[in-house]
Amino acid sequence: MLEERMGDCWSCIKDQFDNLEKHTQWGIEFVEKYTKFVKERSEIEISYAKQIRNLSKKYQPKKNSKEEEESKYTFCRAFLTTLNELNDYAGQHEVIAENLTSLIITELTRYLQELKTERKSHFHDGRKAQQHIESSWKQLESSKRRFERDCKEADRAQQYFEKMDADINVTKADVEKARQQAQVRHQMASDSKSDYSSYLQKFNQEQTEHYYTIIPNIFQKLQDMEEKRIERLSVCMKTFADVDRQVLPIVGKCLDGMTKAAESIEPKTDSKQVVESYKSGFEPPGDVEFEDYGQAMKRTASETSLSNTKEGKEKPTGKSKGKLWPFIKNKNKGSGPEDFSHLPPEQRRKKLQGKLDELNKDIQKEMDQRDALTKMKDVYVKNPQMGDPASVDPRLAEISQNIEKLQFEVQKFEGWLAEVEERMPSKSDTHRRSGLYETQNSTTVSNNCAQDRERPLSSPDGSYTEEQNSEVQVKAQPNPTTTAPEFDDEFDDEEVLPTIGTCKALYPFEGHNEGTIAVAEGELLYVIEEDKGDGWTRVRRNEDEEGYVPTSYIEVLLETNAKGAMTYI
Repeated sequence: MLEERMGDCWSCIKDQFDNLEKHTQWGIEFVEKYTKFVKERSEIEISYAKQIRNLSKKYQPKKNSKEEEESKYTFCRAFLTTLNELNDYAGQHEVIAENLTSLIITELTRYLQELKTERKSHFHDGRKAQQHIESSWKQLESSKRRFERDCKEADRAQQYFEKMDADINVTKADVEKARQQAQVRHQMASDSKSDYSSYLQKFNQEQTEHYYTIIPNIFQKLQDMEEKRIERLSVCMKTFADVDRQVLPIVGKCLDGMTKAAESIEPKTDSKQVVESYKSGFEPPGDVEFEDYGQAMKRTASETSLSNTKEGKEKPTGKSKGKLWPFIKNKNKGSGPEDFSHLPPEQRRKKLQGKLDELNKDIQKEMDQRDALTKMKDVYVKNPQMGDPASVDPRLAEISQNIEKLQFEVQKFEGWLAEVEERMPSKSDTHRRSGLYETQNSTTVSNNCAQDRERPLSSPDGSYTEEQNSEVQVKAQPNPTTTAPEFDDEFDDEEVLPTIGTCKALYPFEGHNEGTIAVAEGELLYVIEEDKGDGWTRVRRNEDEEGYVPTSYIEVLLETNAKGAMTYI
């Protein structure tokens, strides 16, 4: 019975160790799983931050002149601020990833190694204690069986001695031998009894210590280890939340920055900026006067009308074309000439002023370099061991040449700016300016004329008011192969300008821009408006075909009493 009870206890303890071993192994695997979870979350944060940074970088304005144009508008500045705040926002996700790695992943990885080592040590101690108590029990059982065997042997020896002693036929020597044998067996039984008693006492002590001290201590250590594991997971889960919470104030500031940027957008300011940027400087035409064909009357054209008529002599008019000058579109886009003469007056003035500002900055930069080199040269002169003063002279000479070139450029652009400001209406008339003007492309022609470029057409601001001229007959007919002009509603043809002379085309002109007319080399045309300084002369081929051609392309023969119509600059 005792053996069965002991076997049951040992089996129970072994089962408990197996259960604890499985549970603690599951706990370690859970820690590993949580570590992997945090690691994947960290990788997601890094990937997300990278994508956000790439998105912000992708939509950042490019380093070109268009960036300066965009920076004028509040909505563009707000978008740029949003991109910068988004970049900072991405940085906070990188901080989250770094903190998750340093505060959780690294710590748990190190703790897992410690946990595995501690668990292995505890179960090794448990198995060792179990093996020891089993070994003690085996020793006890062995001493017990030996004691039992010796007792039986002693009883048989005693019975044999008594039998021999009672038998009269047995010699005395045999009886004495039997008696000695019985005493030996009794002595062996006595010794076995002592050994058994000693082993039993020892086993009982060890068993008590095993079940009341060693095993409970091992179980307690395993329990403490498990509690520490759970506590460490609790701390890591709290840290997992705190890592996000720590960056929330900065993330909130980023979002507040985006909100503030959005609230800083001013639609009216931006719309005014558009008006200011594309203000053409053209003045609107005046009212078109009523033309009464039922009465013979001398009509004086308005000073600001778009067209002129001849006095007395009436000519049939074509279809009315009422497209206003500020809305003329340019089909050929290009960089334009150096003096920006392809732009409307106001835009040209701004471009020239901007160019002057750039040149002045470049001059100031060169002068700063010159001053720095001059100081360096003075130092070399005072301390020859530091350097040769003559080594600075080539660079100073180069800078001086650069300054002279830049100053020459400044003078050139200042001259063009003064010319534009002289031609622009006075400030008191600025309230009359309206409309947006789209720039036109310059067309380069291979000739040696000084004004060999196409410039935006000016809108007429006056009319021909001299007495009626007799039209001069054209001696040669226009070339029938002349390319038809692209004439797109630039002129108001209800009134026909009088001819003030004739001209001969010196070069072929294709006339791609709206408002121009194509001419062939050697073709003779009527002049209806002379060049007023903008490089263009208005000509007519017939009643339905008229337009502007470069003055440098034609040879003009004006009548002595003819005056050209005034044009807007």
